[in-house]
Amino acid sequence: MGLIRFDGHSRSGVLPREDVHHGEHGEEEASAFTSEFKAEIVELCRRGDRSVGQIAKDFDLTETAVRLWVSRAEVDAGERDGLTSSEREELAALRRENRRLREDVEVLKRATAFFASMSGCWRSAGGHGPKPPLVVGP
Repeated sequence: MGLIRFDGHSRSGVLPREDVHHGEHGEEEASAFTSEFKAEIVELCRRGDRSVGQIAKDFDLTETAVRLWVSRAEVDAGERDGLTSSEREELAALRRENRRLREDVEVLKRATAFFASMSGCWRSAGGHGPKPPLVVGP
């Protein structure tokens, strides 16, 4: 079987295209290839007809990327220890939420400090000054 140079189209009609997803730390990462295309490359590697390096070369990919796709597919299939794709996505979402909540806490701390300093403005230095105005109603 002769090796065919990748020209942007696969025999299955699956076209690599750009997808956007969130990385492990919550940042947006652009993936140049669809999950279907990656699965097709992984399947070629699993067949064993060609080496990972040769497949990477044939499809104009980096060998590192192809090895990563194979490794992640093995984890997802339960063949290797590690976080599955869904677990990685969940972890990224939790890290984003954690970061947002920490920012919220920081804002509340600053607001609390601001209003605490404002309450001191209503009293004289001896602490016997006029009391703050009473606010009634909503």
